[in-house]
Amino acid sequence: MLIFDLMKFDKIKKLKELINNSKNIVIIPHTSPDGDAIGSCLALFNILKVINKSSNIISPNKAPEFLNWTPGFDNIIHYDIDKEKCKKILSNSDLIFTLDFNDLNRIGELKEFVIKSNSQTVMIDHHQNPKDYADLVFSNSKTGSTCELLYEIFVSIGFESMINKDISSCLYLGMMTDTGSFQYSSVTSRTHEIISNLFNKKIDHNLIYNKVYNDSSSSRLKVLGSALNNLTHVKELKTVYMFLKRDELEKLNYKKGDSEGIVNYGLTLKGVIFCAIFIEDVNIINNVKISFRSLGTFPSNLFAENFFSGGGHTNASGGKFEGNAEKAIEKFLKSLPKYKDKLI
Repeated sequence: MLIFDLMKFDKIKKLKELINNSKNIVIIPHTSPDGDAIGSCLALFNILKVINKSSNIISPNKAPEFLNWTPGFDNIIHYDIDKEKCKKILSNSDLIFTLDFNDLNRIGELKEFVIKSNSQTVMIDHHQNPKDYADLVFSNSKTGSTCELLYEIFVSIGFESMINKDISSCLYLGMMTDTGSFQYSSVTSRTHEIISNLFNKKIDHNLIYNKVYNDSSSSRLKVLGSALNNLTHVKELKTVYMFLKRDELEKLNYKKGDSEGIVNYGLTLKGVIFCAIFIEDVNIINNVKISFRSLGTFPSNLFAENFFSGGGHTNASGGKFEGNAEKAIEKFLKSLPKYKDKLI
């Protein structure tokens, strides 16, 4: 396995060879793709188009509607909607890119077909502890987003001059969303240098921000209202949590993506450094999705890993719980004191 290092020419050379020699390229994001997953996949899709390489994006399921403006979005094929078509494309592929995840368990049933494929596989990701499944790995957990990492790869491979406005918009989307609009500790001077370069491509950063954060449906606003109404402040541990129950979501006509970003509101309360939101799955009984956010050095990823079979980054992570939100919160409150020294 090759671990990412921009200074190592052999990896970039290998990637160039794989792209040049491939005829059927497939790009795959993780299940329930977010801004960084969609942004990186479409940035790669669009740059391959510029160099006259055709590719297909196969997503395990649909992305939220507020990302449907992203250049190339309509080209995404959804496995949960057209399984046979996706299987056929994968069986004929010779190169597979897996973007914004480092464990094939993150793509559900697609895992089986990626493993069976005779394609060379390239991982591009910024999460910790990559699994050993790819032939070529570009991995850097210190990078704020997969889109930032992908930009560095584009530059190293000689594609910088090909980064047009559409590609820049895709990259900006991922960098903005995965850094909490550039507030997390993973943001560096290099991050801003790259953003400056993207601005030079005439991206409409106001439009991108507004499409993601200020273009809400009525159901999205009602879901936000419900979550904030359920907000509980654990003052002595500088923690906030919210929850969304299945029956309430159904009553509010919840749609995929309506709860995206709500967890961040917890950190706006003065003095809070850790927050969580517990969301009951509207399709699967006794399944709770949990999102964690933190400020400073509080390791939300370790908390998620230790108590909720999850993980992620220091300031942004996720987990899951088998049961209902009430039981998940009960476990959460019992677990918090174990991190008391980092919360007070």
